[in-house]
Amino acid sequence: MVLILDFGSQYTQLITRRVRQLGVLSLCVSGTAPLSSLTGLRPRAVILSGGPHSVHASGAPSFPEGFLDFAAEAGAHVLGVCYGMQLLVQSLGGAVEAGERQEYGDTEVEITATSSALYGESGVGNRQSVWMSHGDEVVRLPQGFEVVARSVQGAIAAIEHREKRFYGLQYHPEVTHSTQGKETLRRFLFDVCGIKADWKIQDVLDEQIKTIKSMVGTDEHVICALSGGVDSTVAATLVHNVIGDRLHCVFVDNGLLRYKEKERVMSTFNSDLHLPVTCIDASEQFLSKLKGVKDPEMKRKIVGKEFIAVFDEFAHMLEQQTGKRPEYLVQGTLYPDVIESCPPPGSGMTHSHTIKSHHNVGGLPEDMKLKLIEPLKLLFKDEVRKLGSILNIPESFLR
Repeated sequence: MVLILDFGSQYTQLITRRVRQLGVLSLCVSGTAPLSSLTGLRPRAVILSGGPHSVHASGAPSFPEGFLDFAAEAGAHVLGVCYGMQLLVQSLGGAVEAGERQEYGDTEVEITATSSALYGESGVGNRQSVWMSHGDEVVRLPQGFEVVARSVQGAIAAIEHREKRFYGLQYHPEVTHSTQGKETLRRFLFDVCGIKADWKIQDVLDEQIKTIKSMVGTDEHVICALSGGVDSTVAATLVHNVIGDRLHCVFVDNGLLRYKEKERVMSTFNSDLHLPVTCIDASEQFLSKLKGVKDPEMKRKIVGKEFIAVFDEFAHMLEQQTGKRPEYLVQGTLYPDVIESCPPPGSGMTHSHTIKSHHNVGGLPEDMKLKLIEPLKLLFKDEVRKLGSILNIPESFLR
């Protein structure tokens, strides 16, 4: 597994995606998460993300104390990207200063080493186009490091310490503007770290089936929040395959739907997906609570709270029918929902700003009674579509 420590870069999700696209499991956690939360994950490689801060700023985020020793003992390779490289250099005794050559956007870098781990036998003088975004720059390397590439303006662009398994890129290899960035990540993962490309979406399905079986008792009933979109439909189909008709899908008309959306959704579920769905008209309930509210963030939190209220009421009704109160709520929460709704996974983070609260994450009330089953919460949208294909959901629906 590859662990990405997030220091607040807008591109951190892209690093996670690029690694997965190369067939390697990757997880994104807070860069300031306690060391104890990292050690159990046993990563083969750790990538330190970029971030908007200067390493010299008061309160600038840093990896937990003891991280470098942990990486050394675990035999993990560490790659610092942009801010991550500067943090690595400063932590190991090098120097980072405000750059005379601040570089933003499309930039050319030139290979300066005849042979390097990150670029192979590329040859001195070979150039490639990369995406830079930095105000500070490395001006003195820690002992044992080598410069293997510089920008055409002279700034250090790539460094290596092969013996200690430390590497750094001042640019962002994860964005498409870095034309050979994906190849550099491929070389780092496979040639440098020796990782095998053996992670597949089928692995996720197998793992989630095991998890659901272990969570849900053989006589327990489960509610699923269906929106009519791809994510909740894939989540519902997956859970339905495991527990059958003990899954009770609920589609809520919250008064905010598009014209004829309720009819279209219910028809699709009945004719194409064969999922048992109950439609609840809660439009008056939602609209009355939203009346007069103008702040978008507050609206999202109200919507999240009212959804849970509807599901709690439905759970009470099911309890009267079946004699057993449902304990769980299935949601089609995705990885970007989690990352965007709060300081990314590994809470306690203060350096990454909330992009927006998704009603199914940041909008959930603290006192909700139902426990969550979120089989997709570590997946991106394209991965969910692949999972849906494995589950034989019609391609026309997935697209």
